[in-house]
Amino acid sequence: MNAKVILLVEDNPDDVLLTERALRRNNIINTVIVAHDGQEAIDFLTGSGAYAGQPAENLPELVLLDLKLPKVGGLEVLRAIRANELTHRLPVVVLTSSAEERDIVSSYDLGANSYIRKPVDFDQFVEAVRELGLYWLVLNQSAPLH
Repeated sequence: MNAKVILLVEDNPDDVLLTERALRRNNIINTVIVAHDGQEAIDFLTGSGAYAGQPAENLPELVLLDLKLPKVGGLEVLRAIRANELTHRLPVVVLTSSAEERDIVSSYDLGANSYIRKPVDFDQFVEAVRELGLYWLVLNQSAPLH
């Protein structure tokens, strides 16, 4: 696979390690940038805060977004992504443990491209990440960002 950047928005260090391990196990060698809370994700995507001055070309190919985040929740991050001219077309996959119908509906209403519930079993998670990587990083033709 190409070395396209993945932005993983996840506050749980165990889930970060699990996701990175699942990506490696599937030979998905993309650079993974981790935002540990919703505000850090927004700052990264908008080139503000600690990421001030970051060029627009550094936007990720894919955003993996947890919903339950400190500072700014995942749904607010999604709302901010869709409201920004530079990021409104970024593929966003909600990757969360929530199976609540309102989270699913809200995610799609706010423009999520996909909603994946994290499997508890590691082998199922590895398979979900393999399919996610194959589709979003290889098969999917992304729209131009601007």
